Amino acid sequence: MENVSKRPVDISVVKRYLPWLVAIALFMEHLNATILNTAVPAIATSFNVTPLSLKAVVSCYVLSLAVGIPVSGWMADRFGTRRVFAAAVAIFTLASILCSLSQNVPMLVAARILQGIGAAMMLPVGRLAIVRTFPKSELLAAMNFVIIPALIGPLLGPTIGGLIVHWLPWQAIFLVNVPVGIVALWLIHRHMPDYRADNPPPLDIVGFVLFGCGIALLSWVLEIFGEHYLNATLTGILIGLSLALLAAYGWHARQHTYPLLQLSLFKTRTFRVAVVGGFITRFGLGGMPFLLPLLYQVGLGFPAWQSGLLLMPAAAAAMFMKVISIRLLKQFGYRSVLIINTLLIGITIMLFATVDSATAVGWIVAISLAQGLFNSLQYSSMNSMAYADMSSEQASMASTIASSLQQLSISFGLAFASIIAGLYLGDLPQSDRVAVTNALHHAFITLGCLTILSSLSFWSLRKNDGDNISRGIGPADRVT
Repeated sequence: MENVSKRPVDISVVKRYLPWLVAIALFMEHLNATILNTAVPAIATSFNVTPLSLKAVVSCYVLSLAVGIPVSGWMADRFGTRRVFAAAVAIFTLASILCSLSQNVPMLVAARILQGIGAAMMLPVGRLAIVRTFPKSELLAAMNFVIIPALIGPLLGPTIGGLIVHWLPWQAIFLVNVPVGIVALWLIHRHMPDYRADNPPPLDIVGFVLFGCGIALLSWVLEIFGEHYLNATLTGILIGLSLALLAAYGWHARQHTYPLLQLSLFKTRTFRVAVVGGFITRFGLGGMPFLLPLLYQVGLGFPAWQSGLLLMPAAAAAMFMKVISIRLLKQFGYRSVLIINTLLIGITIMLFATVDSATAVGWIVAISLAQGLFNSLQYSSMNSMAYADMSSEQASMASTIASSLQQLSISFGLAFASIIAGLYLGDLPQSDRVAVTNALHHAFITLGCLTILSSLSFWSLRKNDGDNISRGIGPADRVT
């Protein structure tokens, strides 16, 4: 892979601005993913429909993400990171405007699908540019910076969304993205490096159809699971069909010279542990953004704005961890940090089971701060270690696979948390605050135990794995 930019490139300037550029784009994407939920009742009233009928507005975005991410790496190799990233931001920004102009549910769904297509190219292509620009010894600090928006966006989304809907029309929810997108496009034009493959392979169309259909179907079933849209038999059939499509892709990938996703990368231990272990760990992490607002609003009866404020200490703690995580990984190494930190995350999740109507706000803030610290360290560690042993030729594919599985883990985590909470609640009414609180307490304990067990996935790491990233030990050549 090479940098094909025709204008002189000052690598020091690129290093200074590229993390900001990718961080802005990812903040816009992650904020958008959560800010909409607060506006659903207002949109339903505007369109004269029930809030439940707007489920497609949320699920179609997830589906387009799941289908679009796998092809983004090939597009970056073929057309260059600058062109693809600029197109992604432009599509996302235009789709945001179209969302605000929608006059009915089908128009909004169509605009959200377009928005998801733009978002699908942002994460893997932006991450690829980071990996290609920074030496491995500097990669952790760069990715640390970029990860913060992924943590802050979902935390600020409910609060910002609640304030906007309270004071402004719901259309303003989507217009927030427009000025951010314009700034990002200007930065892309000035500072985005243009990496592409020397001889990009042809697109694996068959693999794209098999994997895309399998992932889309599985994501859709998970999105509607538990809402009684489908009976158990049909749900089982659809899940079986989606798994069969994914298995067919696995067979196809082994036969194809240039598969859409090179599953052979999982033979590399650090990549396999970071991606697969991270996928399992995110089952517990992924459910918390769904369960905590339920605890605060439904269980404890807090208004939406106060619930959002209680989520914000975790964002502040995440930013603080950005400063010290590099030192922690340098001193203790990836293996020790991931094992111990995963245990601490599990314990923190279970501590939320102590929160009820008599709990002091200070204790809730303390738990939230701990959660933000440990979550930030976990994401920094898992996301950076995935590239520890990846070569220049493998960077694009590694970014695509990691992004695809991360997106799936979000859907799986939310669905799993919803199912667990629903099982503990049983037939009791959701208007019963005590019953809801008790059900959520049991869900926190379950997710915490699962997270603690997921720490076993990091035991296969060796003591020195990732040292070329955390300590600069190993080949001094750049990832590029």
